[in-house]
Amino acid sequence: MKTESELNDEILKITMLIQEKFPELSKYVEEMPISVPDVVNPAVNQKNLQDYYDSLLALLKKYNTNHNRGNTE
Repeated sequence: MKTESELNDEILKITMLIQEKFPELSKYVEEMPISVPDVVNPAVNQKNLQDYYDSLLALLKKYNTNHNRGNTE
């Protein structure tokens, strides 16, 4: 399993990619149900970070699949 630092780096990279190449997805990132817990003392751990990264990656992959399909049909 990746370290918290590695996961934070990957989350930053994918978030920056979304903002730079697919800014239209930024609104969905803010609305994602899977994210770092929104509580007073959130339990930020490897599992939470991995879940968040996976959800960002899924959003990007789904968008690419739908976007590319729409351009080729």
